[in-house]
Amino acid sequence: MDIIGSIDSYREIWGMDIILAATDYFSKWTEARSYREIKASDVDKFFTTQVLYRYGNLRKIILDNGTALKNAKIDDFIKKFRIEWRYSSVYNPRANGLAEAFNKVLIKIIRKTIRDNQRNWHEKLPEALWAYRITHRTVTQATPYSLVYGTETVLPIEVELPSLRVAMASEIPLTKQMQLRLQELDGMDEKRLAAQQNLELYQARMTRAYERISRPRAFRKGELVLVLRRPITGRHHGPKFAPNWEGPYIVDQVYDGGAYLLAVQEGNHPISPINGRYLKKYYGQNYPIKPNKHQNKEEGSSTIDWVESCVGIDQLFE
Repeated sequence: MDIIGSIDSYREIWGMDIILAATDYFSKWTEARSYREIKASDVDKFFTTQVLYRYGNLRKIILDNGTALKNAKIDDFIKKFRIEWRYSSVYNPRANGLAEAFNKVLIKIIRKTIRDNQRNWHEKLPEALWAYRITHRTVTQATPYSLVYGTETVLPIEVELPSLRVAMASEIPLTKQMQLRLQELDGMDEKRLAAQQNLELYQARMTRAYERISRPRAFRKGELVLVLRRPITGRHHGPKFAPNWEGPYIVDQVYDGGAYLLAVQEGNHPISPINGRYLKKYYGQNYPIKPNKHQNKEEGSSTIDWVESCVGIDQLFE
């Protein structure tokens, strides 16, 4: 589940500015709604009406790090329905890669739909979702609609200008149509199995292509690392000539997929899990790391700067 925010700059004029979307990782089927602003109650209602009451309880969900998706009310909702949940890595949007890929496609479809009349983009959202659901996906070699319902949808244009399958269906008796539909439903398992195989083959190809150009960084628990200073951390903004790397931090937990949970001391995790490609090994001496808290008067919030050892400090200015 992801939040697509700031749809261009139409909020102040026409109200709708945000899209809340949920995508099934297998079929690529997506539910989405537009909002002026999203609160925890909106997410709760979206979960209930758009997902649970239509498709049943979920086994696992990956959530964006937006405040509307990361709060006590959402935690209570997830625990109530016993859903396994994970928050995507703040540093690595690809941790929620399917949602990010869908976001790009949806915005592209909406732009083509609204053309010159941009004020009613939220009214075109159902049409954009319809186009996405009935479009052949390269990953699964099938449409999301067919993987959910077991058959391809009949397009409105096929009724206006009768296609071959519509013309043939009109000549088939109702009992025969029911038999054919049952055969389609019986073949859904095979269709989904083929889609799963295509998905695995596609992921394997993408993995091989990525590994040819990437150099993975692996760190062990207890190692000292430096973290790339990026605006996404949102903790504080340093001066113009501040170093690009900050730390050192201690690797506290190692997750699958190359994500790491960092700490400055036992039980103190100042930032969310981040991807290893934004870390590098710290070669300074293993001195105790002492937090020095001070008040940021401009922002009115507490920020933390870390005192690094003098040995290896030259790494910070790379």
